Amino acid sequence: MHFVYILYSKKLNKFYTGYTQDLKERNKQHSSKEVPFTLRGCPWILVYYEAFLERSDALREEKFLKTGKGRERRGYLLKSLIAKIKS
Repeated sequence: MHFVYILYSKKLNKFYTGYTQDLKERNKQHSSKEVPFTLRGCPWILVYYEAFLERSDALREEKFLKTGKGRERRGYLLKSLIAKIKS
């Protein structure tokens, strides 16, 4: 399986989108400060993921979610979470 995931850092009030083949292990790496890019935002909370059979599909989705339209879709997918964060 291939996964696209979205993490949220309350500390930074930011989202992080990534790709992995092992979601549980990758989440553990982010949370234990093993990933330099997400180090400052710990703790990260897994707020969304999608599973794909094909690697190419997962990478295409990850790339899309990092575009302007993709961030709009992320906002739609996480509408209730974002509302809780802002209140």
